Amino acid sequence: MPYPYYIDIINDRAVGDPAGFAMECEAIFNRKVAETAAIIAEQTSAANSHVVLLSGPSGSGKTTTAKKISAALKRIGIQAHTVSLDEYFHAPNPDTTPRTDNGEYDLESPYCLDLDLLNEHFTMLENEQEVHIPHFDFANQMRDPVNTTALKLGKDELVIFEGIHALNDMLADEHPNAFKLYISARSDVMHYGRLCFKRTWTRLLRRVVRDELFRSMGVMRTLEMWANVRHGEKMYISPFKYKADVLFDSSMEYEVPVMKQFALKAFSEVPDDAERLDELRALLPALIEFEDVDSKLVPPDSILREFIGGSIY
Repeated sequence: MPYPYYIDIINDRAVGDPAGFAMECEAIFNRKVAETAAIIAEQTSAANSHVVLLSGPSGSGKTTTAKKISAALKRIGIQAHTVSLDEYFHAPNPDTTPRTDNGEYDLESPYCLDLDLLNEHFTMLENEQEVHIPHFDFANQMRDPVNTTALKLGKDELVIFEGIHALNDMLADEHPNAFKLYISARSDVMHYGRLCFKRTWTRLLRRVVRDELFRSMGVMRTLEMWANVRHGEKMYISPFKYKADVLFDSSMEYEVPVMKQFALKAFSEVPDDAERLDELRALLPALIEFEDVDSKLVPPDSILREFIGGSIY
């Protein structure tokens, strides 16, 4: 298990030296990225593999972390490509798309992915054959019939496939030589033995802020979806995390003080009489215990930029 953070230390640093605090946290994160890249380089070479499978639950920062690892691999002489498993979604179909208990499409299910095509592409890439990565058009909820991306790996090249189901048995077990990486915000925040901010709340904050800013999805809709997201994690993601060669903690000590300002603005739009707000009523008192850190101190290559905007990725 990762070490917890402590709110008294966080608040002392946030008030006393916010710029130094931000730099230190980002340096720790970047060091973990570099260490992970070195492990990937060593183990894929030993296994003669070209494929990295990167999994983690929603709000883990998979996209940015995959790109940061790719950049770190390039710095040690390995060309790495990144591909989102989301590109392999099936178009929703009332006859075949899995459904939740309440009859809605279960978009957390691995059966929403074209598993056959993924496995075929993994095998072809391992054999240094060219594949054509599909493009899923989320606006129209269908795969683009024309737009694909050709990919063929050379001897010293890798591809990182990132997505919530990357370590599922139906993929990982079919490709035992692939390097397996699990990423999540894995550190709680404590105060003298009291759990004052759960790691799952860190991911919820990330989703609330990103959905509000960039996905035209209000906080109420995000909160309504969160129960099914968490159910999907327990069913389809968490059971496979110990298959990973590396468990990567994507949280940062200064994160909640940065995200707080964005989250409070989003939460202020929730009506007092709204239903299904148990999570929010528990989270808000915990959130206001944190001092603020100005988001201007967040560098453009930070994982936090995936959620608040301004990322170079």
